[in-house]
Amino acid sequence: MKNDFYKSLIALSFLVVWLCFISCDKQITIDADTWHKDLASIPLAIVNGSIIDGSGRPAFAGNIYISGDSIIHVGSHDESLNIDRIIDATGRIVSPGFIDLHAHGNPLSTPDFENFLAMGVTSIVLGQDGSSPKTKNLSSYFSKVDSQNLGVNILYFVGHGTIRNLAGIGVDTNPDDTHLTSMQSILREQLKLCFGLSTGLEYVPGLYANEKELTLLAQTVGSVNKIIMSHMRNEDDDALISSIEELANQGKHARVHIAHIKSVFGKGKDRAEEILSKIYDLRAQEIEITADIYPYMASYTGISIVFPTWSKTKAQFEIAKASRRSELETYLRNRVNLRNGPKATLLGSAPYKGMSLAAAAKSNNKPFEQFLIDDLGPQGGSAAYFVMDLNLQERLLVDSLVGICSDGSKTGNHPRGHGTFAKIIENYVVNDQKLNLIEAIRKMTSYPAQLLKITNRGKLQKGNKADIIVFSPECVRAKASYTKPHLLSEGFDYVIVNGQLARSDEGLRPKLNGKVVVPE
Repeated sequence: MKNDFYKSLIALSFLVVWLCFISCDKQITIDADTWHKDLASIPLAIVNGSIIDGSGRPAFAGNIYISGDSIIHVGSHDESLNIDRIIDATGRIVSPGFIDLHAHGNPLSTPDFENFLAMGVTSIVLGQDGSSPKTKNLSSYFSKVDSQNLGVNILYFVGHGTIRNLAGIGVDTNPDDTHLTSMQSILREQLKLCFGLSTGLEYVPGLYANEKELTLLAQTVGSVNKIIMSHMRNEDDDALISSIEELANQGKHARVHIAHIKSVFGKGKDRAEEILSKIYDLRAQEIEITADIYPYMASYTGISIVFPTWSKTKAQFEIAKASRRSELETYLRNRVNLRNGPKATLLGSAPYKGMSLAAAAKSNNKPFEQFLIDDLGPQGGSAAYFVMDLNLQERLLVDSLVGICSDGSKTGNHPRGHGTFAKIIENYVVNDQKLNLIEAIRKMTSYPAQLLKITNRGKLQKGNKADIIVFSPECVRAKASYTKPHLLSEGFDYVIVNGQLARSDEGLRPKLNGKVVVPE
């Protein structure tokens, strides 16, 4: 109890000093005195807050005025103005809404995405890991999504695996030039509405892509100055550097980005320094490579991740069971044990949701490798895998080149989908002080906007879209856990999306204002 008291006292002292600092910094951006002369009234004003504008510069006292979906003024207060609604942010932080660089979900079934709003996220990036809407006509699909009551803005990537299937390549390991040309054509057309290409080289069908194919696609992406976000070929520590190098080869033609960077089995801060050194060395060679990360030590994906490449599809699995059963059992036993054993795999799908692989196998009176084959199979659901080292991952997280993502969804059974951005504030800023608030906000706002080449979001400045959050850092809580992954975060008092209040401490608003965002 005494240790908890002193820890709380230290955190409170840090916060008081920090608030004194920002209240003394009087930098403001003041527009001309006539900025409001043609407006009969101002629809919304956020006043008396400590503004952290997302750029990385110090906080300053000021007010923000909003009309329509945009910010029309950042600066001093004019009491003569007729304002329809005022949010008093006294004693609180006003910042851009967070941008989740790597998220998942189906906007046609869960359009409110309240889990993201509750942790201060106003924009999410979908179409990840090589999987995007399974249609060539994205315009029609986006119109359908836009007609939903969207809570957040949605930005899309073109999924490599998806266009591989649309081009008729599927799991072919050596597609001919006609098929490759078709895939390039689909990619080129879809990039008009998307922010880049995503690859999932550890998943079917992306894992079957060779260097020639990936190079051709990178050339297409680079020709329009977009970015490749990659779930790389292999995130195991002994293969991580070679996976980064494979991505860097694509980086000779386009900007490249490591999705949810992690070292599976890697240990310690020194190993993190080696990984970062590799990234910085590549940047010194003019390879524009960046990364994002989530603040949890367990990953979450389909159970196929533990199956060999020769048994991942349904057809391959049936052949493997019939003709390579013993070899498959040995592989699964070794693979799972390498990943910290069956107790370190927490199943997230019915009927074994919430059980470890060890417990589920025991309940069926089987060794876990036989349970994986007989009762699950590679398409048998998803799981959380406790395979990462805290010291290593936290060193990666605080680096300035590494942005923040959740890799989560509203329905996924992992706390990252409901807690990531709140956890950054609660744990890394307030409690452990491994990031200062200004840098944390930059990593979650202007930095992702910079990577995506978005010029009108991610900063609080005149003319930008009004995606804004108001909060007290010391009140932010990430409530979700591995056993209760769907608990909403707390502490973000006001969440404004495109100029309209989407969520407050009173809950979700019935009329939401998110939209599908396309490149400018």
